Amino acid sequence: MQTKKNLLSKIKNKSAIIGIIGLGYVGLPLAIESAKCGYKVIGFDIQQAKVNMINKGENYINDVSDIELTELVTKHQFTASTNFNFINQVDIVLICVPTPLDKYQQPNISYVKSSVESIAPYLHKDMLIILESTTYPGTTEELVLPILEGNSSLKCEKDFYLAFSPERVDPGNPLYKTGNIPKVVGGIGKNSTEVATTLYKSILNSDVFEVSSAKVAEMEKILENTYRNINIGLINEMAIICNKMNINIWEVIDAANTKPYGFQVFYPGPGLGGHCIPLDPYYLTWKAREYDYHTKLIELSGEINNYMPQYILERSSQILNRFKKALFDSQILVLGVAYKSDINDYRESPALKVIENFKKAGAHVKFNDPYIPVYKYKNTEYEGVKLTNELLKSMDLVVITTAHKKYDYDFIQKNSKFIFDTRNATKNLLDKNNVELL
Repeated sequence: MQTKKNLLSKIKNKSAIIGIIGLGYVGLPLAIESAKCGYKVIGFDIQQAKVNMINKGENYINDVSDIELTELVTKHQFTASTNFNFINQVDIVLICVPTPLDKYQQPNISYVKSSVESIAPYLHKDMLIILESTTYPGTTEELVLPILEGNSSLKCEKDFYLAFSPERVDPGNPLYKTGNIPKVVGGIGKNSTEVATTLYKSILNSDVFEVSSAKVAEMEKILENTYRNINIGLINEMAIICNKMNINIWEVIDAANTKPYGFQVFYPGPGLGGHCIPLDPYYLTWKAREYDYHTKLIELSGEINNYMPQYILERSSQILNRFKKALFDSQILVLGVAYKSDINDYRESPALKVIENFKKAGAHVKFNDPYIPVYKYKNTEYEGVKLTNELLKSMDLVVITTAHKKYDYDFIQKNSKFIFDTRNATKNLLDKNNVELL
């Protein structure tokens, strides 16, 4: 097929121009990897501030190299724009936009829909569109394809190509980055799968695994995150049970982890955070209703994980009671608002809910995070405090919600009245007389 040969040839000689919609934690690293491999890349985002920063060579994501970004922008290998009319210049479009949930825990795919609608007027022959945003199985085929074909006489698999390839991003992971994480690709048909696979093989230093359809690729991503969601729910429930039985859950986990087969380690905490694990399983829950099926296990694990911030409040109240101190009017310091250690990402972080719960209970709450001096939650901005011995000594309770390596836990322990450690961050301390673990 001549159309496919033309596009494959452009990919092979790196003359294809790549457009990436959404310049966040997924899109920006992918744009950098694509430009490093020799492709000209145009990034699209609705946030003018992000676009301005990129075009000045200024980075806003930890996993992206400042030097690489500056070099690629200086060489005009990578540019950014809020003007989606420039899509008419590209041969390949990768959609990397958010897919949040609404207040009813139902998928909000408005960003995907608007992105596809922005592409449709400029759809042309020899064009490849890949959706990377996590979504429910069937989105590519049932939503994206009709919009693209409905706006022109072009037909998928014949004139243009469409595939789904789920993003795999683990912010702060020193070993696995965008360039070396294995990729899964599922196209609308064999031609789409072949073209998309060829593209990723030309960009990434990793294996590319082909599946039979976009639906399979979409479901695969949901399985990845549902697996983690459910297992974290299990270990959180085990933590609650162990506390009631006066058993150290962390010691239990270490012992179980000595088994060389049949066990994968998961750790409890104050709840789930991040852009995927707390949200993605609900995409499947929502879609399953269309098939008259109730996803009992998924929803139950969600209930357990969503309960953890409240459980932190209850445990904190119990600790304060032992010192004849009420939660109301107490002074509480929360350490860490990022959803995981050593990053500056606080999307869906359980620490935000923990802080909110403390405030609702009448406590005076301060926070410190070495990576996040200020955060915004429910349209209100909160500023952190400097971590000093005077501050620690003035607190009735210090609650560790994120185990940042930058923290000097020995210093924190020596200057605190009492610490509630929800992450086992103090595991290496010799003196734990004023520390209680989750």
